[in-house]
Amino acid sequence: MKSTMRIAALLSGGGRTLMNLIDRIDDVQLPARIDTVISSRADAPGAERARARGFNVHIAEDGDVSSLLDPDRHDLVCLCGWLQHLQIEPWMRGRVMNIHPSLLPAFGGRGMYGQRVHAAVIDAGVPHSGCTVHFVDEEYDHGPVILQRACAVEPFDTAETLATRVFSLECDVYPEAITLFSQGRLRLSGDKVQITPPPHGEGANGDST
Repeated sequence: MKSTMRIAALLSGGGRTLMNLIDRIDDVQLPARIDTVISSRADAPGAERARARGFNVHIAEDGDVSSLLDPDRHDLVCLCGWLQHLQIEPWMRGRVMNIHPSLLPAFGGRGMYGQRVHAAVIDAGVPHSGCTVHFVDEEYDHGPVILQRACAVEPFDTAETLATRVFSLECDVYPEAITLFSQGRLRLSGDKVQITPPPHGEGANGDST
């Protein structure tokens, strides 16, 4: 396993997803390090939270991060509540991940983020929701799906209660997808992602059994 995989994290809001990744790294549950943090808003709470954890935060209010990302420096780019359109350069294909709080392709697309997603799920009356980790392409909330996790939509759910339940799924599945990437177990085949088995003699987390 590549224990020093370098991640660039992009955010626009509160930074909960980034804080979860940092915590997993600090607890030695995620084999990576956050190399670069970029915020699309100077006043984003997530930017201040990242600074409080010792990170220098770059601001890219126009969404142009081309000068801040480097294929030789960043193994993976993780969107952590990034709300700007991201221009995908050739080297970034298969190296940019996003997590979205619905079971894509349902309830995705431009303007569908945060509580808006959960409110739309409840208004639609669907029985299940969840979250999706996917590789990013040129479209909002689009690209090959890596992992999904589902939960029931309960009869008396509000957008807030559903959001809490979905975020608990996100906290596990995003690090899991990043770990699979670090292990070299994600293979792009057209618009599909194939997850290869772990090397012989290794468990799901890459530890010897």
